[in-house]
Amino acid sequence: MADPYNSGPRPPSAPRLDDSMVTTAMELPGFRVVRSLGVVRGITVRSRSIVGNFLGGLQTIFGGNITIYTELCEQAREETYRDMAKHARMLGANAIIAMRYDATDVMTGLTEVLCYGTAVVVEPVGL
Repeated sequence: MADPYNSGPRPPSAPRLDDSMVTTAMELPGFRVVRSLGVVRGITVRSRSIVGNFLGGLQTIFGGNITIYTELCEQAREETYRDMAKHARMLGANAIIAMRYDATDVMTGLTEVLCYGTAVVVEPVGL
């Protein structure tokens, strides 16, 4: 039996899930939440190669921004964000609210990066 609350076609005026429809806030200005689809997430575990660790170590000697690690962090964030958005689209969401990042050291040299939020269906205010 189909779920009558979650099985209808998307209204033609409903926005697509893109970067402008993802927010760290609890609401999306100009839109109202009409259905919450639950938590969505993207996760990755990353490490830097031995060469990367060596180059990062050299950069620490001179101080400043350790670009090799900055790039690693940005790649991990981008990957988890993309996976979270894909998860939301699979559920039929057109927006994500309360998006957050979290990172945890799994062990020396390995970091887990998590991106999560609440997948929702929104419609423009005034419809």
